[in-house]
Amino acid sequence: MLADAVRSEAYRFTKNRMAVFWSVLFVPTLFLALGVAVQMFTKARMAEMQRALPPELTAEGGPMATGGVLDLGRALVSQAADFANPIVLLFVLIGAAIVYAGDYRWETWRLTSARNSRPNLLVGKVVVVAAMIVASFIGWVALGLVGEVFKAVIFSRSLTFEFGGNEAGQFLALTSVMMLRVVQFTMIGLLAAVLTRSLLATLFVPLVVAIAQFFLMQALPLIGWEPSDVQALLLIPGLAADSLKLLLQGGPEAASLSDDLGWKAWLSLTLWGAAPLVAAIAWFNRQDLSKE
Repeated sequence: MLADAVRSEAYRFTKNRMAVFWSVLFVPTLFLALGVAVQMFTKARMAEMQRALPPELTAEGGPMATGGVLDLGRALVSQAADFANPIVLLFVLIGAAIVYAGDYRWETWRLTSARNSRPNLLVGKVVVVAAMIVASFIGWVALGLVGEVFKAVIFSRSLTFEFGGNEAGQFLALTSVMMLRVVQFTMIGLLAAVLTRSLLATLFVPLVVAIAQFFLMQALPLIGWEPSDVQALLLIPGLAADSLKLLLQGGPEAASLSDDLGWKAWLSLTLWGAAPLVAAIAWFNRQDLSKE
């Protein structure tokens, strides 16, 4: 029966072309277009920029480098690390809100709730949203690599692809953390959809929560908390995801982090993902859908 719920939700979502475009295709396409435009502008003003910028920025391997070899393997890992950015979260939330709150808006719960159990209906929606996030990630990585190829062509740089066991492990770990962060963010939307029966609330409640958590993160020194404290990580899942990303990327910053940071960050992301799902299912089981 869960398979039926997943199949029906997937069918409905894929037929909504605007939702698919905005939640899956728009952000990778936007970043590709902006990246190519910036590279072309940089190429046109390269001589002026190299005179104005510090040498460490324009040297090979620096963020504004215009020469040397481009490693697509390293770019692949970097794309995975950058996936759960605010723009991706915002546009993925659009598709998630349509999936989670669509039955309330279109008053179609009464047509589906009689054919399947209520937990299956909600879990089916979560599975479809998770698949949507995977599709968005694939588009993000694929078009990100296309952008690197454009960069190589524009600046006449050669390409290489070094992707051994370490890079593969780092890529998979970063992918898991970033996608878990996006799924966790959409779970707040699921709970908001069930509690409010409103599409607008499903869109805006996760954004309000994220903004509040952002300002709380800025206020940590005033409260007397460190970013590695368990209470800070449990209250701010975005901070937990960033901490895990630092640990996985390694380097001097990762070496300075506490040894127990990893499990606290994983606990935060897991709780913020599981608790809204459990609460949404519990409330949905008691909800009166006779008017839906």
